[in-house]
Amino acid sequence: MKAIRVHKFGGPEVLQLDEVPDPTPGPGQVVVRVRAAGVNPVDTYVRSGSYAMLPTLPYIPGNDAAGVVEAVGAGVTRFQKGDRVYVVRTTTQLCGAYAELALCDAAMVHPLPGNVSFSQGAALSVPYGTAYRGLHHKAHARPGETLLVHGASGGVGIAAVQLARAHGMTVIGTAGSERGRKLVHEHGAHHVLDHATPDYLQRLMGLTDGRGADVILEMLANVNLQKDLDVVARFGRIVVIGNRGSIEINPRGTMGKDAAILGLALWNASPEEMASIHAALGAGLANGTLRPVVGQELPLKEAARAQEAVLKPGAYGKIVLIP
Repeated sequence: MKAIRVHKFGGPEVLQLDEVPDPTPGPGQVVVRVRAAGVNPVDTYVRSGSYAMLPTLPYIPGNDAAGVVEAVGAGVTRFQKGDRVYVVRTTTQLCGAYAELALCDAAMVHPLPGNVSFSQGAALSVPYGTAYRGLHHKAHARPGETLLVHGASGGVGIAAVQLARAHGMTVIGTAGSERGRKLVHEHGAHHVLDHATPDYLQRLMGLTDGRGADVILEMLANVNLQKDLDVVARFGRIVVIGNRGSIEINPRGTMGKDAAILGLALWNASPEEMASIHAALGAGLANGTLRPVVGQELPLKEAARAQEAVLKPGAYGKIVLIP
């Protein structure tokens, strides 16, 4: 099969299209013929060698995928050849989806409803799993609370907007482009702000009658964390989902408000948390509450271009690779 492999850590140019042996499922495993593979910012951090958890070289990047079951191993009864599925994680953590075939533990594969495209299925696991865990497992968001999605036009941001609206929250999203703001509004945000304008935080405080946001999902903490402390509500929770550097903050901002700053890595979720995440996501897909947005579809051989695009300002939906 064809697969993108990384033989040394570095820039996008290290993403190499190789011919590798087809995987064979062992007991409890399935092989999925990948119809679409998701590209996430974390893929770029791993490729560069800067991520906390690094795979052994050479490796095949990616986890998010959707496709059709190609083969099942001994003991697998949930799936059969030809089933439409989406992939949560391939057998080796952080490895495997940028390929024509992906080897997966059966527990990491879930049915893909017929009303959801393969590209949308590849936009599920990391973005929606991260947004769900941030809202529910970390921030313990409650209906009636106000949510700020600080950077809402990307994959995780749109997922958070949809999940929060379904949960009965008041949703405020920010985006840096007109196209992104339109997307955030279309997917349910009550208010959309331009985080490139100097007064957007004052506008946020006005929208909340001076209280601020009860929950903030932060996609670029190295730029925004101090701003978040300035506008978080009393007893508020800031969940750090994305970060690309260091920042100096004044911890006093947490004290008077009893505010919490919470870090999140989806890979730290327990098996029980992962099961609850994907039970909820499956229900949301089936009833149409969750509608993944695909921003770009690129051929597998253009993985380097895809990884460059996923870090550019003005993110719009999910970028997927088509083998």
